[in-house]
Amino acid sequence: MTPTARVTGERGDLLELLGARRHFLRHTVEGLTDEQAASHPTVSELSLGGLIKHVSLTEAGWARFAVEGTTGLMSGKKDWTQWGETEWAERAAEFQMLPGETLAGLLADYAEVAHRTDELVKTLPDLDASHPLPEAPWFEPDGRRSARQVFLHIAAETAQHAGHADIIRETIDGSKTM
Repeated sequence: MTPTARVTGERGDLLELLGARRHFLRHTVEGLTDEQAASHPTVSELSLGGLIKHVSLTEAGWARFAVEGTTGLMSGKKDWTQWGETEWAERAAEFQMLPGETLAGLLADYAEVAHRTDELVKTLPDLDASHPLPEAPWFEPDGRRSARQVFLHIAAETAQHAGHADIIRETIDGSKTM
């Protein structure tokens, strides 16, 4: 596929869906300082920078899953049943904007992840190709996900967290995404 070729059909629809959901999430943090992006202005521990980071890490994991299966999703992590305090703390840190992280850096990482995912949408040979899901209480037993389902899940995850982000942003300075 040439760089200027327009993607149409189902793949074009997936790219449009992903792009729109990512836009709403990124729009929510426009004009914020790092301090604002790291703040927790609600009772929740969520911050806007943390949400950007989480969505980026989640999208990257699911994109790896579309290609590699369970090993891509786990990406060197222990099976969740083997997690101790350290692993749960690492998981919690995925939702936080940590000292030394910047909103610009998190957004740049997210843009790179989005670019790689979009390339997969364009180039994966078969959107019906599927992999078994890892065993976890949040997945159905013996479940599988196709590449198509993975991309739809990424869009749904992004939309869900864009809603969280909108509430947090409105709490910070009254700005609204829509």
